[in-house]
Amino acid sequence: MKSMRPERLVRLAIKNLGQYKLRAGLTMLGIIFGVCSVVAMLSVGEGANREIQEKIQRMGSQNILIKSVKVPKEGDAPDSKRSMIAAYGLTYEDAQQFSQYVPNLEASTPMKVLRYDVQYKARKLQTDVIATTPWFLRVQHYRMVRGRFLTSSDMEYGTPVCVIGSRLARILFAGVDPVGKTLNIDRDAYTVVGVIGDIAQGELPTQGELWLAGENQNVYIPLRTYLNKRGDLFVQLSEGGGVFEKIELHELILSIDKQENVTRAVDAARRILRKNHKVEDYSIVVPLELIRQARETRRLFNIVLGSIAAISLIVGGIGIMNIMLATVSERTREIGIRRALGARRSDIVFQFLMETLLLSTSGGVIGLIFGALIPMAITAATGVKTVLTFPAFAIAFSVSVTVSVIFGIYPARRAALMDPIEALRHE
Repeated sequence: MKSMRPERLVRLAIKNLGQYKLRAGLTMLGIIFGVCSVVAMLSVGEGANREIQEKIQRMGSQNILIKSVKVPKEGDAPDSKRSMIAAYGLTYEDAQQFSQYVPNLEASTPMKVLRYDVQYKARKLQTDVIATTPWFLRVQHYRMVRGRFLTSSDMEYGTPVCVIGSRLARILFAGVDPVGKTLNIDRDAYTVVGVIGDIAQGELPTQGELWLAGENQNVYIPLRTYLNKRGDLFVQLSEGGGVFEKIELHELILSIDKQENVTRAVDAARRILRKNHKVEDYSIVVPLELIRQARETRRLFNIVLGSIAAISLIVGGIGIMNIMLATVSERTREIGIRRALGARRSDIVFQFLMETLLLSTSGGVIGLIFGALIPMAITAATGVKTVLTFPAFAIAFSVSVTVSVIFGIYPARRAALMDPIEALRHE
């Protein structure tokens, strides 16, 4: 007897499965849930990973971020109200030595970051005031919405001008064009010359500090202007005491010419800081290292998610094997008749494997559909970013089919190895 053609095997498999619709549907549920969970979890994981990497990339993969960190002295009470001057952090000498000794340095951007009340007419808001240099915009890649950023002449002459964030412009000026208006920063008047766009930064995992995320609410002024007006001593009085801090520079952004030179530059910067500072009153953040860590985390995350989802697929495969074993027992007489009419063992194996394959592919396709819909629903309901990728679909579907076929081989072989005479006697 010739082997059955594939199309006849498919028709026969559909006919046999159609006789047990409920059983076939319940059997497919394991595969559907398994495939759906693989696609959904990988999509959520990919979305989270891309969002993290985008935030890190926007910090500048060729930048090195160095911040001043206050190191508490022994014996200082955390709630002490006494007035004292705390001197710590980065210095102008650090910035000068970075410019001289850090290899492949394109730009060094010093910054003072201070908290002040800013006011326009009757509207007032406390926010960060950043005293910096004109090339800050170049190394941070922020976009201008209106007007201009700080210029070299502003720095040289200490011009009292400022650039404000888009959110701050909306809050204080309420629809009025802020360019050309006068903004009061604490007790000093500054002319607004530009509006800067959204900050493309998120939370940095360093010293528990947060960088402003979302819309830009900062004020940017020339560093020379601030030094002329206020100097390096920051005073903030409060009831029963006050804060007196002398910090020359709060932050420094070192921009390196190429990514492959960042590691050497970081090593040089660390050597300079260790030489100039007796205590480690600074922190170094290297976005390129964070990107590498994020990629490694993503790889481990995908392995964990894949393992969890694989368990679901294995459970689904076991369900298919159980159902096919029950089917073999119920169709023992049918198998005996087919063998008596000349069907070979391979024909029986292919018949039952085809039924297994139909169950797994049908469940896999339905699982892919739900796996695509669930991430969309998560994004619509929570705003969490999810990313559907072709590898997630391909891996989920191929693994589901492979697992199902592997678990279907045993029932198929058991059916094929039946003795035809004993099978015909079966009631």
